[in-house]
Amino acid sequence: MQTVEETVDVAVPVHTAYDQWTQFESFPQFMSGVKSVTQLTDTTNHWVTKVGGVEREFDTEIVDQEPDDRIAWRSTDGKSHAGIIRFTPLDANHTKVKVHFEWAPETLTEKAGAALKVDELQVKADMRKFKDFIESRGTETGAWRGEVEDSGPTGQI
Repeated sequence: MQTVEETVDVAVPVHTAYDQWTQFESFPQFMSGVKSVTQLTDTTNHWVTKVGGVEREFDTEIVDQEPDDRIAWRSTDGKSHAGIIRFTPLDANHTKVKVHFEWAPETLTEKAGAALKVDELQVKADMRKFKDFIESRGTETGAWRGEVEDSGPTGQI
């Protein structure tokens, strides 16, 4: 199991950073490994990713969500993938965004990439891109302020 964690401080209020993160279909604009995200329902998404030359498709469900605090997810289709993102206000106009996720590399290429820390470097770069994206806009592209009660374990996150 691979674990990746990254933190970035963004110069926007917590509600702006959080609201933008709920706009999953915008992820390809700042996540280089994400080709597309299709929101199927308020709590389920279909992902197409390409990391280290390996394309994956999988579905995720939001299992715990509290506005301006956290969003936790896990895969629903048998592939091991789970994570949580937390939003902590630093002051009225600055927010700490911390992502933690776990996934199981399947192919030899994915395992080699994990050993070389390719996934960690990509998450670090993507979090910087999120910072640039939200700070350059100054506002979110949309918002979903719903809550999801924790529906069970999401791994060791």
